[in-house]
Amino acid sequence: MEKNVRNFVIIAHVDHGKSTLADRLLETTGTVPKRLMKPQYLDQLELERERGITIKMAPVRMAYENESGKYVLNLIDTPGHSDFSYEVSRALAAVEGAVLLVDATQGVQAQTLANFENAKRAGLAVIGAVNKIDVAAPEQIASSLAEIAPLLGVDPGKILHVSGKTGAGVPDLLERVVSEVPPPHAASGSSGTARALVFDSLYDEHKGVIAFVRLFSGRVLPQATGELLATGAVFKIKEIGRFSPAMKPCDELGSGDIGYVATGIKDPGKIKIGDTLATSAE
Repeated sequence: MEKNVRNFVIIAHVDHGKSTLADRLLETTGTVPKRLMKPQYLDQLELERERGITIKMAPVRMAYENESGKYVLNLIDTPGHSDFSYEVSRALAAVEGAVLLVDATQGVQAQTLANFENAKRAGLAVIGAVNKIDVAAPEQIASSLAEIAPLLGVDPGKILHVSGKTGAGVPDLLERVVSEVPPPHAASGSSGTARALVFDSLYDEHKGVIAFVRLFSGRVLPQATGELLATGAVFKIKEIGRFSPAMKPCDELGSGDIGYVATGIKDPGKIKIGDTLATSAE
C-alpha cells in the first residue's frame, strides 16, 4: 500500500492562500462535494474562520486516480504565521513532501524562506507553486518565479501556476504530488509491531485524548494495547480512524498512514507531541 501513498504539506507565508488552495484540492479530488464546500473548509476553529488564518494544522485524506493507478494523498494544511512555526515543524516530521506556495502579488516573504529551510532540513521533496495567478499582473508572476526558482534550484518553468480561487493549475499540482513526492519508506521486519509519531492531539470528553499519528511501521488495530514511549502511559485503544476530513473510524491503520488513535486517556499531560506511540502484534 505504501507505494500508492503520498504524504505532504502546504507551507507558505500567512495569507498567501494555503487554505483556499486546500479547498480546491478537496473539491477536485471529490473529498468534499461541491455543494457542501465552504471557504477555508479545513479551518474548524471559530477564531480561524473569523480572522481568515490557519492556527491549528488540519490533516485530510484524499483519494486520487490517474492513468498510473489509484492513490491516497494525505495532506496537512499548516499555519502560515510565524507564531505557529512549531505547528509547521511537527507537520514536516510526518510527511515526505511539501508544496511551497507563494502569492504572486506579494512574492517571497520571510516566513516563506523559514518554511522552505525547515522543509529542506527535514529532507522533503519540495514543489514550488505561484498562487493567485487570476489576479496577479504578468510582471508580478514573473518576479515571483524569479525569486522561487533559485531557492529550489530549478528552472522557472518548473514552478506551477495555480489559483486557489478558480482552481486553475490544481490538476497539474496533484499530478506533481504523485510524481515527485516519494511514497513512505517501507519499514523492515516489524511483524505487526507499530511505531507511530504523535504530531498533534485534541481532547474528547468521551474518547479521552485523541492522538494524531503518522505510522512509520507496523499496523494499529482497535482494542490493541498502546504505549507512549516517552511518558510510559499504557492504554487500550478505543478507536482508530482517518481524516476524511471529519474523523472517520476504520478497522486498521498501516505503515505510511496518517490517522488518529483515541486513547481513552483523560489526563492530557500523559501525551506529549513528538512522542512515539507503540503497539505490539496482537
